[in-house]
Amino acid sequence: MNRREFITLIGSAVASPLVARAQQPTMKVVGFLNAASPQDYQRPLAAFLKGLGEAGYIDGHNVAIQYHWAEGHNDRLPAMAADLVHKQVTVIAATTTPAALAAKAATSTIPIIFETGGDPINLGLVASLNRPGGNVTGAASLAVELLAAKGLELLHELIPAARVIGLLINPSDPAAAEPQEKAVLSDARTLGLEIHVLNASSERDLDEVFAKLAQLGAAGLVISAGVLFSSHAQQLAALAARYAIPAIYTRREFAEAGGLLSYGSNITESYRLAGIYTGRILKGDKPAELPVQQATMVELVINLKAARALGISVPLSILGRADEIIE
Repeated sequence: MNRREFITLIGSAVASPLVARAQQPTMKVVGFLNAASPQDYQRPLAAFLKGLGEAGYIDGHNVAIQYHWAEGHNDRLPAMAADLVHKQVTVIAATTTPAALAAKAATSTIPIIFETGGDPINLGLVASLNRPGGNVTGAASLAVELLAAKGLELLHELIPAARVIGLLINPSDPAAAEPQEKAVLSDARTLGLEIHVLNASSERDLDEVFAKLAQLGAAGLVISAGVLFSSHAQQLAALAARYAIPAIYTRREFAEAGGLLSYGSNITESYRLAGIYTGRILKGDKPAELPVQQATMVELVINLKAARALGISVPLSILGRADEIIE
């Protein structure tokens, strides 16, 4: 072997691993942005990962997921969204309405897949459900204002003698609070009910709210949908039991924790759809070409143990519509 051949051989041996490393594809990254905490969203997160898996992607195998949880502090979301944009993730999965709004405000180029219980058009997320346009699309469950109004109707059907009802909203989350308040007040006028709107912007406000309900002589409570309340569903159920207030909420965790009723969208379905769409973006689909998917599954869960403790006899007309009855 002459000197030239020896140098060529050594050069090839050194270069080969470098070339091999350079040719390895970089793993795509999903930025997962959520206004709540992982402890409160275990089932929805599992559904999202299931949808992502149906699209052919598994976290840590052929895609990497960077999780950003705001832990109920919506004011943290803009910085979290900006961080994901700075890291140039492949797609942002903005699950929960506040997260979706923060992501849209942060970027007009990185694809965004949202999950929301609001109207995507009214929220300004998309221009049209069929033709979203831009970099945003996703999955929407049944509008929260419809669920809040239906919750009032169910509570009225359950305790028809009650004329004074409380409505709990979070004024620091106007995208969710305002349409629900408007819908419930409108429905209350039709039903001839008196509604007292009570505000809670943090966990510390909840005890005060229930004390105020007792002072008002309210015979029931509608809890509006929102991250603050979903993150404290167990606390809300405990307070409703302590103050003997028949209450209804959109999340099934409320009824499972001892609350009287829950009526709301099965958000695991919308999270699964969001997971599928995230996978499609990873494969190269464009958000503007993916129509907003609508999950319409709702579930009514009744806790009969709570009803007995409150001295309420649940009529067959409601029992027959229940998706689940907790004895």
